[in-house]
Amino acid sequence: MTLSSGSQDGPRARTRIGEGWRPEHRLRRRLDYLRCYRTGRRVEAAGLRLHVARGQGAEARFGITASRKVGRAVVRQRTRRRVREILRRWPQRETLPALDLVVHLHPSAASLSFDELRVSLEGALERARDLATDPADTARSGARSGSRRRSRR
Repeated sequence: MTLSSGSQDGPRARTRIGEGWRPEHRLRRRLDYLRCYRTGRRVEAAGLRLHVARGQGAEARFGITASRKVGRAVVRQRTRRRVREILRRWPQRETLPALDLVVHLHPSAASLSFDELRVSLEGALERARDLATDPADTARSGARSGSRRRSRR
């Protein structure tokens, strides 16, 4: 199903409902990433780690990181594109609560097939949803349990 907002906007105004990757669905500032790393919960999965923190907006927002350990630039970008496509097409994406999620790719992610990466990421997202709806978690404000390193400020 497509929408058109009028003839004045031209052919680029047509978008598919539900599968878009709008700017409000992305983490874009460094401070948002750092907040997820410092105050969020972690979910481990094959080839990746998912950092989950309470969101600042009304919808879930995603960020993807891959260090040089994953591979050269072509490999890192291919793996990021795969993750972005999995997130974009994940049917339960719209039902997530207001969370900020950072997908940090491990070096082993580059060797996973698309289907293996999809199964791993979707499983991690389901566990993240369970963390967000856990009533015991609301008392902790999303902070990680245990000791935390202090920042050098």
